[in-house]
Amino acid sequence: MHLRIRTMLACAVLAGGLTACADSSAGDDSGPVTLNYALWDDRQLPAYKECADAFTKANPDIRIKISQTAWAEYWTNLTTGLASGTAPDVFTDHVGYYPKFVKSEQLLDLQPYVDKDGIDLGQYQKGLPELWVKDGKRFGLPKDYDTIALVYNADMLKKAGVDPASLDKLDWNPQDGGSFEKLIARLSVDRNGRNGLDPDFDRNNVEVYGYQPDYDSGGAPGQSSFGNFAASTGFTFTDRNPFGTKFHYDDPRFAATIDWMASLAGKGYAPELNKSSTIGTDAVLNGGKAALGITGSWNINTYLGPTAKQKFAFAQLPTGPAGRKSMINGLSDAIYTGTDHPDQAWQWVKYLGSTDCQDLVAKKAVVFPAISSSAKKALAAHQEAGRDVTAFTQQAADSRSLFNWPVTDHGDEIATAVKDAVYSVYLGKNSASAAMSGLQKQVDGLLAQD
Repeated sequence: MHLRIRTMLACAVLAGGLTACADSSAGDDSGPVTLNYALWDDRQLPAYKECADAFTKANPDIRIKISQTAWAEYWTNLTTGLASGTAPDVFTDHVGYYPKFVKSEQLLDLQPYVDKDGIDLGQYQKGLPELWVKDGKRFGLPKDYDTIALVYNADMLKKAGVDPASLDKLDWNPQDGGSFEKLIARLSVDRNGRNGLDPDFDRNNVEVYGYQPDYDSGGAPGQSSFGNFAASTGFTFTDRNPFGTKFHYDDPRFAATIDWMASLAGKGYAPELNKSSTIGTDAVLNGGKAALGITGSWNINTYLGPTAKQKFAFAQLPTGPAGRKSMINGLSDAIYTGTDHPDQAWQWVKYLGSTDCQDLVAKKAVVFPAISSSAKKALAAHQEAGRDVTAFTQQAADSRSLFNWPVTDHGDEIATAVKDAVYSVYLGKNSASAAMSGLQKQVDGLLAQD
């Protein structure tokens, strides 16, 4: 009774947030139940509405009310909802956030349900189910995955005389950037029409940058930024994963990677951070101000969909000293411990993690479902629409090229510390070695709090 009163009061205060508490807080399983389900990606909303309709058709006593808010608002509302007892019954979760929810006992352990219903965890993309396990308890069931690839302006490559097929043979190293940096230089054009390979290239008056770094994306591991380059040197983020106890930010290979990233702006091959930090890679590339970037598979339709203003295509990331490396990450669906309907919530999560729902998601071709057979159907849907997205699926199929998001406690605090340290290098305020040494001490201090 106490929870119900507290929930009702909080719902009144937080109207308009992630909650829609009136239905699910009824606390009476004798009649129809409405579960609140939250996600952040508006492009996925139609697919999950179809899943909800199909689920309710098969389970008439359980209705699904979906709320969708943008990324930043989503986490603010969710955190507030969890703290106030008004969180959605079921919500989409991210590996960078869920450890703190586990620590505060806000996520239901799904392992007993998984065991009881005999869920086949082997149906999911390898490595994803294990990311959601701590101390034998499971806090999410995989729903999708993403990998990273190059995105390029096809017309700019053609104008520069670059064969797109050559991109898959690019190499990179943090000392001179390898053939990847040569390509970036070739695609950089100043106001006099000279490219970055020309000795007279004017780095202070650039019309088109060869590369647009994703300066503001990726959290602690720089998912669509520095992380993939660093990993391709042989660098590893943590001592183990998930729930590592030690980061390796003071590894010289990581500092060398950040140094190389910073050097591109100095050469005029990339815009300076203070002139582009608020503008996303997709906006810069769409505006024709840069020729090349890296992106995640969640952005496929941003570049190949009807709103794209340039002709884009994808290629695999360059090969580094330790091989080609792409982060693979996946989301899950989690159940809030404060739900009044844990059994019904599990039925919904189980359905979200089934081929019945993930095949529906696959047909929309907006993400790659976590179930391998469903992901193949998503690839087929892209191919049917004339979109070549194999740069992402080829990397997902090569386990040697993959590494997971480092799951640890204090993920959001570490992400902030990493961003500050990396930015200090990009802005020329600190050397990479000094900045990463300081970052290491800061992160060590955070993890020592546990």
